[in-house]
Amino acid sequence: MSDLDRATALGAFDAGYQKVTAVTAGLSEADLMRPTRCAGWAVADVLYHQLLDARRALRTFASPSDAPVDCDDVSYWRDYAPGEASAPGEASGPGEASGSGGNGAAAYADESAAHARYVRIAASAYPPGTLAWEWSETAAAACRAGRACGHRAVTTQGHVLTVTSFAATLAVEAAVHYLDLTVDLPGAPAPDPGSLALVRRVLAGLLGAPLPESWDNVTAALKGTGREPLTEEDRRALGSSAGRFPLFA
Repeated sequence: MSDLDRATALGAFDAGYQKVTAVTAGLSEADLMRPTRCAGWAVADVLYHQLLDARRALRTFASPSDAPVDCDDVSYWRDYAPGEASAPGEASGPGEASGSGGNGAAAYADESAAHARYVRIAASAYPPGTLAWEWSETAAAACRAGRACGHRAVTTQGHVLTVTSFAATLAVEAAVHYLDLTVDLPGAPAPDPGSLALVRRVLAGLLGAPLPESWDNVTAALKGTGREPLTEEDRRALGSSAGRFPLFA
């Protein structure tokens, strides 16, 4: 899928990160301990996981590659299909891990559990207020780095992507995790529509077919990543494709 332009991808990336910043700024310690859609993770844990991705973004925008591009903003997420071999490198995907080259469902589960433990320990070490501050500073720097990046392609987690595709993957992760973060934060702003549209693009691309028209983009993100179960009506609409869900996690 190559019909995505750089301005759209970078705009969604920036908007998605701004949403996370807006919803986490000024949260109390009690709010940071509220539950999320990520099993066993509080708001602080998801925010730290996102911080890891913002740090990776800074490194990646400064890591040009002349090698052939080997995936785009859609195929990148095949490494995060439950049960598939995971990508080399550090944690990134919404499913909480990308690990060091295990393969199959057991390795995926082990890597996810190890990453979850690490995140909980690291997030809990931050004094009050400092995690949200570091996120806001790093996220803003990552967005500036993306807009200033003059490279054609960059390398991350063993893959080479165009800058456009890489920015889109960051926007997708931010959109999904924003839905995780805000499940128990009353009054949180609505998610960014541009980054949610990229989530739908990824899910339809992985499926190889349009998603049910009855799903809005929030529903698509939640059901496509396994955060909400498919209903019987969903299964009828999807037919044999229902067995492929979640498409990434």
